[in-house]
Amino acid sequence: MQPHTILVIILAITTISYVFGQLLDYLNLKAQRTTLPDEIAAFYDREKYLTSLAYHRELTRFSFLTDALSFLLSVGMLLTGGFGWVDEQLRPFFSNEIVLALVFFGVIVLASDILTLPFQWYSIFVIEAKYGFNKTTVRTFILDKLKGYLLGALVGGSLLAALIYLVQTLGPSFWLWFAALATVYVLFINLFYTSLILPLYNKLTPLPAGSLKTAIEAFAHKVDFPLDNIFVIDGSKRSSKANAFFSGIGKKKKIVLYDTLIQQHTEEELVAVLAHEVGHFKKKHIVWSLVLAVVQIFFTLYVLSWMISSEALSLALGGSRQAVHLNLIAFATLFSPVSAMTGMLMSVYSRKNEFEADAYARETYDGPALMAALKKLSVENLSNLYPHPLYVFFHYSHPPLLQRLAALAK
Repeated sequence: MQPHTILVIILAITTISYVFGQLLDYLNLKAQRTTLPDEIAAFYDREKYLTSLAYHRELTRFSFLTDALSFLLSVGMLLTGGFGWVDEQLRPFFSNEIVLALVFFGVIVLASDILTLPFQWYSIFVIEAKYGFNKTTVRTFILDKLKGYLLGALVGGSLLAALIYLVQTLGPSFWLWFAALATVYVLFINLFYTSLILPLYNKLTPLPAGSLKTAIEAFAHKVDFPLDNIFVIDGSKRSSKANAFFSGIGKKKKIVLYDTLIQQHTEEELVAVLAHEVGHFKKKHIVWSLVLAVVQIFFTLYVLSWMISSEALSLALGGSRQAVHLNLIAFATLFSPVSAMTGMLMSVYSRKNEFEADAYARETYDGPALMAALKKLSVENLSNLYPHPLYVFFHYSHPPLLQRLAALAK
């Protein structure tokens, strides 16, 4: 296939993806109900409900702007051969292909982040602050950026260097070895995220002795859940939004509660939320999600192996010769329709798992307590109660609140 034809296909995929995404956002915005429906009036104050609508309108309209600018920037880089131009500017200084690729992606990622920095700032310090969510200080924002750059350089740079080295030494068969390496990386993150990665950004403290800890341990013992530690994370350092999760693979699990969650909920509601998380473990959702993720990794890299050495891909992006880093950018766009389909299927699977975890919490602990917790979470986080079904189908990893409540009430 000729480079010009490949470029046309890349531009078409980029444009269709952008238009479809904007259409979904528009439909979701129009699906809002301005009147307070009877089914939520019992737990949603009218003023709070109207605030929720305003919050989502502002987020969506802001995303229209940021998505449009991102689309125009991407198209501009493709039409002018910008990626190839960056490659040509760097080549005189870096003869080693691995080093060249690392610097190339470093320049692209850093430039992109700098260009979007004002929008990130506005989102956090204006929109999120306006609706009472933002707790991030300027110092925390800057430190998060620096830590993100460092972590991205260490982890992303190591994986990229390994990929190019395997391509250079093994040729088309590189994909099998790199897929194995990527699988080890995914397992490592799942095992040590709470102990190694999370502490870089947040402070984790053991849940102090008391009635809440006793209630959690009693439930874990009742359902034979291998509880190792219970931690409280200082989520209020950045946002007033609440969450909870557990981490670890194997016999020992760590439960992590956001301090905001503890502040907003009763003990029964907190245990119900954790019963939901335990349901994911008992139903083997975590294991199967990991298996599916690994299958996706192997499949994606197998397809990549057919394109990684194509000179035409590099030329399509404005390069003057074949370059692995240029081909990776071209492949990411060409493969994006497949990624979108697999992502959609994973979302369907995830929503099914959420219903099952809710049912487990109802059967082993208390359905009304979980329903009360979900209502509070929705109100405090200003969740969208009436998202458009198409938007849910493509984007939601969790079912909308009212669907979850209806299932729990059965």
